[in-house]
Amino acid sequence: MQQEVIRIPKERLAVLIGQEGATKKELEKITGARFSIDSKTGEIEVNYSKNDGFKFMKAVSVVKAVGRGFSPRKAGMLINDNYTLDLIEVEDIAGKSEKSVNAKKGRVIGEKGRTRDKIESETGTYISVYGKTIGIIGKIEEVPIARKAIEMLLEGAMHKTAYTYLENRNKQFELGD
Repeated sequence: MQQEVIRIPKERLAVLIGQEGATKKELEKITGARFSIDSKTGEIEVNYSKNDGFKFMKAVSVVKAVGRGFSPRKAGMLINDNYTLDLIEVEDIAGKSEKSVNAKKGRVIGEKGRTRDKIESETGTYISVYGKTIGIIGKIEEVPIARKAIEMLLEGAMHKTAYTYLENRNKQFELGD
């Protein structure tokens, strides 16, 4: 049996559990894992009875994704072998100052969410800005492109520079490079 304990923010527990436990049951069904939830600590024990490390890690990723602000539907995409979760710790780039972290997160979200929307539409990924992290769910080949654009913004690049990077990556993809 494989087991891992993950702590998620307490306010995300209700999302993971769902109404009358429906979301938890559905996630257990699609992952093949069992989730034991401690509502006092925010700890989720992920148990997987089969000896399949890959599927076990997928179940762990689903819980982490919900904890980092993704809807269970989007997190459930991680069960697909072609999808992955990538987490960026904003403090690693912005420093520990709450003001700096919030400013950097704001740059990634953009006015009325336009920057996040642009990155998502150009890369086919989903982005969640939650707490001190930025999460990305998408196909394995798309996530690094979204991550690069986000890191550019976090490091102070102009929005236009990040958009140009994304557009150029798409042109290269269309040309088969």
